[in-house]
Amino acid sequence: MRIIFHGENAASFSAGFADLVGPQADIRILPDVLDVGADERAYADADVIIGTKFGASLPVPSRLKLFHVPGAGYDAVDLGLLPASASVCNCFGHEQAIAEYVMSALLARSIPLADADRRLRRGDWAYWAGSPERVHGEIAGKTIGLLGFGHIGKAIARRAKAFEMNVHVANRSAVPTSDLVDRAFTLDRLDAFWGSADSIIVSVPLTEETKGIVGAAAFAAMKPGAVVVNVGRGPTIDETALFEALKAGRIGGAIIDTWYQYPGPDQAEILPSKQPFHELSNVLMTPHMSGWTSGTIRRRQQTMADNIKRCFSGSSLENVVRARMS
Repeated sequence: MRIIFHGENAASFSAGFADLVGPQADIRILPDVLDVGADERAYADADVIIGTKFGASLPVPSRLKLFHVPGAGYDAVDLGLLPASASVCNCFGHEQAIAEYVMSALLARSIPLADADRRLRRGDWAYWAGSPERVHGEIAGKTIGLLGFGHIGKAIARRAKAFEMNVHVANRSAVPTSDLVDRAFTLDRLDAFWGSADSIIVSVPLTEETKGIVGAAAFAAMKPGAVVVNVGRGPTIDETALFEALKAGRIGGAIIDTWYQYPGPDQAEILPSKQPFHELSNVLMTPHMSGWTSGTIRRRQQTMADNIKRCFSGSSLENVVRARMS
């Protein structure tokens, strides 16, 4: 069983992987760029490839049985070029981490622990209980709006309900109201959705339909104090419209984890947008870190190992993106 971890991202899941798959696993870690003949041959001879991309520049793995993406997104995998003999699967397991990120970010805006600590170290009792001028906020009773109700949206909803929040959902397919969902909208009713919540959490995947789905009209319809959180894909929010809304104070703020520009081989350090978000005080910027936790790695390792064992035993696979065609 020849298993290849291709690239830095995939290699993050390699430690201890043999213990999950079994002694029959022959595991090799290859770099992102295959510029050595031995690496190219190893890739071409693989039974299983764990990687985030596949295209014409890579060797054709003619014996491949399973191509497994170590995450949810597979937009960099050209499914049409992969051998028909291979099944293609992805994995999730990041929703717990992202939901914790969202809740901690919202809590931090209401409960100023860091500022209270900083002030008290100077003898400043700015948040001392007992006076209306010193109160801070809470998220109980607030309304959270979830744009997208997949793995991430559902995980956020469960945690929001534990904090006694109201949950509104906007989703492509209809979502019934339930113990988790107080009010639901379809995507043709977004005008009403934008203004219904105190915070808008964007977790939809990037498609032609969702590109720029949060734009100038959305910001104009939101509450003046609304907070926008993007843990989906950067371009689902219109870059210029977001910057202008924040700069003009049309919304209360933003917490952005997924961006418009990313580091590459030729530029390791780069600002995440052409717009100067870093100059604004009402935006919290993080480097696409919300789902990257030890728990995410552990859960995804288990999913991939289980699928590899299923593949070689002839059992049905989970999270199939493209079934084997021959």
